[in-house]
Amino acid sequence: MTLDYLTSALVTLLVTLDPPGLAPIFLSLTRGMSDAERRQVAVRACIIAFGIMAFFGLAGDVVLKALGVSLPAFRIAGGLLLFWISFEMVFERRNERKAQTAQIAITQDHIRNVAAFPLAIPLMAGPGALTAMMLLAGRAEGSWLQFGALAAITALVILSCLVVFLLATPIARLLGVTGNVVLTRLLGVILAALAVQFVIDGVRAVIRAG
Repeated sequence: MTLDYLTSALVTLLVTLDPPGLAPIFLSLTRGMSDAERRQVAVRACIIAFGIMAFFGLAGDVVLKALGVSLPAFRIAGGLLLFWISFEMVFERRNERKAQTAQIAITQDHIRNVAAFPLAIPLMAGPGALTAMMLLAGRAEGSWLQFGALAAITALVILSCLVVFLLATPIARLLGVTGNVVLTRLLGVILAALAVQFVIDGVRAVIRAG
C-alpha cells in the first residue's frame, strides 16, 4: 500500500464530497428544525452516505452492470433529482408543502426523509463520489488492506462532513430569518447549476461512448 494511493483517495473524496460546500445546503434543507433535530439529520445522513459509498466501493460496478445501468445514466439521474430539489428551494415549494402540514411540525419521518434524500444521496453520496469510490476500489486491485484503508479514509471524510453540519447551526443563528431565506434562494440557483452540470457530464459520456 503506497502513500500515493492514500493521498489520492483522501484528496479525491474531499473534492467530490466538498464538506464546506455542503454546510449552507444543509442549513437550507433543515430550516425550521431544532438543534436536536438537525443533529439527528446530520448523523443519519452521514451514516447512510458512508453505507452507500462503502457498498459502491465494494460492489457498485458489479451491481450497475447487472442492472444494465451505465455510470453516465446514473449521473444524469442524479442531476435530474438535484434539479428538482433546487427548483423547490428557489420557488419555496418545500415551504408551501410544509405549511400544509404545519400542525405536524417536524416529524421523525421528515427527519429520516431529509437525511436520506437529498442530503445523503445525491448530495453526499452523489454520482461523482460514487464513481470516485468505484475507481479507487478498482485501484486497490483486490488488496483487502487497501480496501480497509479506503474505508477508513471514507469514514474520515464523512466525519468531516458531520463536523461541518454541526457547526452550521450557529451560522444559521447569525444569519437570521432574512439571511436564511436569501441563502436558500441563492443556493437553489447554485444547486440547479450543479444539477445541470451533472446532466451535461452524463450526456457527454454517453456521446463519447457512442
